[in-house]
Amino acid sequence: MQHDAPPTASAQPAASTAPQLHHLQPAGLYDATPNGYTHVVTVHGPAQWAFVSGQGGENQAGDLPDSFAAQAQQALSNLKLALQAAGADMGQVVKLTLLIVDHSEARFNDWQAAVRLHWSDGVPGDGAPGNTLPRFPACTLIPVPRLALPGMLIEVDAVAALPAHAQPARPLLWVCLLYTSPSPRDKRQ
Repeated sequence: MQHDAPPTASAQPAASTAPQLHHLQPAGLYDATPNGYTHVVTVHGPAQWAFVSGQGGENQAGDLPDSFAAQAQQALSNLKLALQAAGADMGQVVKLTLLIVDHSEARFNDWQAAVRLHWSDGVPGDGAPGNTLPRFPACTLIPVPRLALPGMLIEVDAVAALPAHAQPARPLLWVCLLYTSPSPRDKRQ
């Protein structure tokens, strides 16, 4: 088996290239796009993975609205913030796991309204004008009797595929050293 030579000290890291996401509708499975997800998403090319813990509908102060629709929208806003901290965005999400307390058709419709603010089925006219939204990720919805906090009605976690050399946003630190040689006048003493 042949192996690549180890990198030398002067080797530069490879340029960041985004992994290619392929959204598949396998023959023999119903069309999932009206329900706001894709059956299969494959990732091709080198990737760095981001795993986002379950995000609920609480705001920064920890307050939960009473409405499921408001919690669904806030949970996705929280997910977006968590992804940004990892250097990712909603278009790089490949898989969601969704927990809904006392799941019902009304709550499913509220989830659909919230999800379509961030993803689409890729068909012109769906989502934002000009269909600039990314395709739906794969998703599993699990009805549950309750979640971690009293009043919490929804929780969503995510897996995202970033370019292999992506780094979370962080400030740069620049250090500059200036060295000057002594002048002839400095030698008189």
